[in-house]
Amino acid sequence: MTRLRKMMLEELERRNYSQATRKVYLFAVYDIARYFHRPPDQLRLDDIRDYQSHLFRVRKLKPASVAVRVAALRFLFVHVLKRRWTVEDTPYPKKAHRLPVVLSQEEVARLIDAARTPLHRTLLMLLYGAGLRRLEAARLQIADIDTQRMLIHVRGGKGRKDREVMLSPTLLETLRAYWRSLPHKPKTWLFPGGRRSNGEQPITDKVVWYACRQAALHAGLDKPIHPHTLRHCFATHLLEAGTDLRTIQLLLGHHDLSVTSVYLHLSSRHLQSTVSPLDKLALHKTDPE
Repeated sequence: MTRLRKMMLEELERRNYSQATRKVYLFAVYDIARYFHRPPDQLRLDDIRDYQSHLFRVRKLKPASVAVRVAALRFLFVHVLKRRWTVEDTPYPKKAHRLPVVLSQEEVARLIDAARTPLHRTLLMLLYGAGLRRLEAARLQIADIDTQRMLIHVRGGKGRKDREVMLSPTLLETLRAYWRSLPHKPKTWLFPGGRRSNGEQPITDKVVWYACRQAALHAGLDKPIHPHTLRHCFATHLLEAGTDLRTIQLLLGHHDLSVTSVYLHLSSRHLQSTVSPLDKLALHKTDPE
C-alpha cells in the first residue's frame, strides 16, 4: 500500500465512510494515477478536468458515475492533500433525472416464480416484501427477524441508519422454509457465504444481483431489472394501495421526503385519479365535417 493510499484510507475511516464508499473512492484515485502514469498528488486541477472529459468522451460513463469519481478526487485534494478545491473549479456533471422502471404486480409474481433456487426466491421476496436494498438483504442477521413484533430490523442502511420494516406473514413462511432447507444452521448471518468463509461472512450483494438477473431472464421480462427495481415496486405498490407517503419514506429509510415523492410520478392510481384541466373547460362541441 502506497503512502498516499494509506493516508486516504485512514481519512475515510476517521470520517466513518462506509466500506462501499471507501472502495469506490480508492479505486477512483488509483484509476486517475494509472491514466496519467504519475502519483495523484502531482496532479493539478487542469488534469482533473481532462480526466473528467476522458470519462465522458472515451469511456462513455454516465453522469452519476463521473460524479462519484469527481467526489472521490475532491475528497483526496481537500481532506488528504489539504489543497484548495471549489465546485466552480471542477463542477459536478449535471445528472439526467429519469423515472425508475416499475413492474406490475403480475410481473413481480412472474419474476419471483422464475427464481432458479430457493435462496434466489427468498432474496427476491425479501427485496419486494420489505423494500430492502441489495446490500441490506445480503447482510441480514438471524437476530434481525423479529417474529414477535413481525418486523425486520435493518442495520446500518444507507447513511449508517438503522430502521425497521414490516415482516409479512408470506415472507416469514418463505424464510422459515429456507431455514429448514439449510443443512448447516448458521449462527449469525441469515444468508451465510460460501465455503471459503465457512459461514462466518454473509453472501455478497453480487449474489442478490445475480438472483434478480437470472430470474428476469428466465421469466422473459425484457425490461431492465435489477434488485433496486423491486424496491421501487415495493414503494409504488404501497402508494397505489393507499399507504401515505410519510410512512413509505420511513420504510425506505429516506432522509428527505422529496426523494420519496418520485413515486407519485410512478403511481397509476394517483395519475389516473387526477382530472385534466381540459375536462373542466366549457367548450362548444363541433361536428366533424
